[in-house]
Amino acid sequence: MNFLSKPIARTMAASLALSMAAGVASAETFKWAGSTDPQTMDPHAVNAAPVLGFLNNVYEGLVRRNKEMKIEGALAESWEPLGGDGWRFHLRKDVKFHDGSDFTAEDVMASYERASSEEADVRSWFAPVESVVVQDEYTIDFMTKSPNPLFPDSIANFMIMDSGWLEANGAERPAKDAENFATRNANGTGAFVLTSRDPGVRTTLAPFDGWWDELESNVTEAIFTPIGEASTGMAALLSGEIDFIAPIPLQDVPRMKETPGFTVHEGVEARVMMLGFGHGAPTLKYSDETTDKNPFQDPRVRKAVYQAIDVDALTQKIMRDTAEPVSQLVSKEMKGFSTDLTERFPYDPEAAKALLAEAGYADGFSFGLMCPNDRYINDEAICRATASMLAKIGITAKLSSMPVRNYWPELREDNFDMYFLGWSPGTFDAEHPLRFLAVTPNEEKKIGSWNFGDYSNERVDELLPMIQTEIDPDKRQALIDEAHAILQEEVAYIPLYVQPLIWATKDNIDLTQRTDNFFILRWVTVN
Repeated sequence: MNFLSKPIARTMAASLALSMAAGVASAETFKWAGSTDPQTMDPHAVNAAPVLGFLNNVYEGLVRRNKEMKIEGALAESWEPLGGDGWRFHLRKDVKFHDGSDFTAEDVMASYERASSEEADVRSWFAPVESVVVQDEYTIDFMTKSPNPLFPDSIANFMIMDSGWLEANGAERPAKDAENFATRNANGTGAFVLTSRDPGVRTTLAPFDGWWDELESNVTEAIFTPIGEASTGMAALLSGEIDFIAPIPLQDVPRMKETPGFTVHEGVEARVMMLGFGHGAPTLKYSDETTDKNPFQDPRVRKAVYQAIDVDALTQKIMRDTAEPVSQLVSKEMKGFSTDLTERFPYDPEAAKALLAEAGYADGFSFGLMCPNDRYINDEAICRATASMLAKIGITAKLSSMPVRNYWPELREDNFDMYFLGWSPGTFDAEHPLRFLAVTPNEEKKIGSWNFGDYSNERVDELLPMIQTEIDPDKRQALIDEAHAILQEEVAYIPLYVQPLIWATKDNIDLTQRTDNFFILRWVTVN
């Protein structure tokens, strides 16, 4: 078990074992696999989809998203604005943590203090918050610095931890780049309990008998196995070793659709794939010859890179026509998409060469391109193809690809000249990537935490709080449009395409595929 510090854990473990033994005849073990193992069980340590998606099965927030991605109550039964000063949340009563402890406002306060701390990777979520006030055991106010109509949507993945459990196990603060008790153990209020954890090998969950909500699942044991090699994962599915895998190799989709006994689940994710630059670095870190300056600080060079990349070729050949080119940091399905800025800069290698010459790099230069090889669909292949395209205009990309568990630390240490990134807005609103990716990083304001390249534009910084507080939809969209136009003109990033969702299951599995690519076990049925 994973909360052994409390005596009640032994009682609960025995109860769980007995209930599972009694129902063994109807027990349904569900086995699934993915390319990326969640690097931690701590919901505040890493702001990445593999972690947040997995832990949405174990922990819960004040609010959550339903099957249609609409916000609904979770640990909060209701909420209302306090004029323009913040939001009041009325908490659900009679909710238990997995170890039997009662859920109260004290746990929300402890979780806020933890998640907004300097050690937390999710602290940007709380940039608008001025203070948090516990009114009583089941009422808590989040006071904002200015009116913030998006706040409830913005904290859908803010997961609540047990204050007593944190204190008893010395985990009052998250460990982003190290480990503490919460890294491998969990004690949430969610539909499933973490029963075992072997990082990189196997993680096992079981239903929580004391869950406050109704479980739409007959799974009695859920086993997750990370499988980095695509062919190995497909072989495991076809042989019956697993029931579900995501994603599957794009080249296998036609075959799987024709294979009896299996179902391919296709959709469009909210995630935009992009290339980022080391804007703030005074020099290139990985160049063989250009060691005294950073060409990527010149917007003409960034635009040359943009126009040297044939996105249609990437989407047609490598992504096999499953991905759609994009011009912004959000897709057209997201709130705040700028309809007048849908055109990409054209693919034009000759124009790219001219821009390089104009910027003083007619002979090109070499640089380091960082890329994960197990985080996104065909990520390494996309980076290799990009490097090949850049070579045609005289730029040599020295590609370094690595597992995602090593990739994020490299980016946080600024060990790149250019990098590959995917971003799915947690609020399904254009404000989200602006807050995380586009504004100048500021630890005190808790913004720009994923702006690895230190892009900075004073006007974009001014626009963000205006976007966050503007209630009039047309005025708000005009502000977003202005920010998007600046990012496009300056080539802050190179948006490439929207990533597809490609899952595969046995035919006897019913599930829900959400556009955030979160796999929610409470909606899984084994028939």
